[in-house]
Amino acid sequence: MKMPKQEPGRGFTLLELMIAMALGLIVMAAMTSLFKTGMNSTMLVTQRAETQQNMRAAIDLMVKDISMAGAGLPSGGIQLPTGVGSSATKFGCDQAGACHIPAHNYPSTNYMFGVLPGFSNGVEANAVIPAAPAAINDSITSIYADYNFPLFEYDVTFPVPGNGGSISLAPNASFVPAPPAINSAGGIQVGDLIMISNTAGTAVGEVTGITATSLTFANLDPLNFNQTGATVTNNIAAISGAAPPTVAYRLFAVTYYLTVPAAGQTPRLMRQVNGLTPVPVADDIINLQFAYDIYNSTTSALDANQPNPIGVGDSPNLMQKINIVVMGQSMLNNGNKSQNLFLATSVSARNMAFRNRYQ
Repeated sequence: MKMPKQEPGRGFTLLELMIAMALGLIVMAAMTSLFKTGMNSTMLVTQRAETQQNMRAAIDLMVKDISMAGAGLPSGGIQLPTGVGSSATKFGCDQAGACHIPAHNYPSTNYMFGVLPGFSNGVEANAVIPAAPAAINDSITSIYADYNFPLFEYDVTFPVPGNGGSISLAPNASFVPAPPAINSAGGIQVGDLIMISNTAGTAVGEVTGITATSLTFANLDPLNFNQTGATVTNNIAAISGAAPPTVAYRLFAVTYYLTVPAAGQTPRLMRQVNGLTPVPVADDIINLQFAYDIYNSTTSALDANQPNPIGVGDSPNLMQKINIVVMGQSMLNNGNKSQNLFLATSVSARNMAFRNRYQ
């Protein structure tokens, strides 16, 4: 029987196989490149979103405090103790005696302005932030009265007139409902600043002790406000002999600055109030700069974008606008390809002195 002849099956030649493999590799390389591009884009968007979120959190809180600068203070600010027996009063310091900005004394012979510019004074312990611009890192301190806690609804008296070491507080019966206890949650704390005003003037003290009916202002307080031995007035002792009424408000002296934590952590923006412990506001903030639009009383013109107004002789009481620039660095570090972004805004100093240019 004759068997049918079988044709041998044709396969791929070596050349065809190599061409197919090359084409496959090209397609895979293109897909890998596309995938990598997509991942890089995702990382870039994530980095920027995170950085912008941190910067906006920083800006929002700073704008709130700076816009209140000078609220409730006497026009032009408050002279703190001076003369024989006095020494410089501090801001940006806590109850442990740690001062968190390099220059922390009130300027202009111990004077409390509504805004204290901190030109090139913005990094705790003068630490270096490598990724920040080399030129400037600023701080700022905004001071204003706290209207949320109604200390003004208390009748204030001096247990020892002429002493100024303490005040007694009793709820004023004309306010209904009665104000909360001064030592209640959200009330006065040791380290808070209290502004006291009557017909003899205005003075500021730092709280060193609290009871349900009194506040103590002992000497040698951490911020050095309670200087009963100062020969020139402007302390609580100097106004303690005046006839009633006497009114008290809590002040907020809010300082913003940068710190570089230990153990390789990234820089962060800090907020420190009165003599209390500072708290972090936003991570990965590496640069903070302020410039001021300020009326120059000598030239009768506006000095725009003045970075160091006190240094050039301008008065902080004549600020019209505060310009803020924040620089953030992305927290996610993709192969050391961090994203650095800037965010800028301006705040009107609504409680500062107003110059009527149409007189």
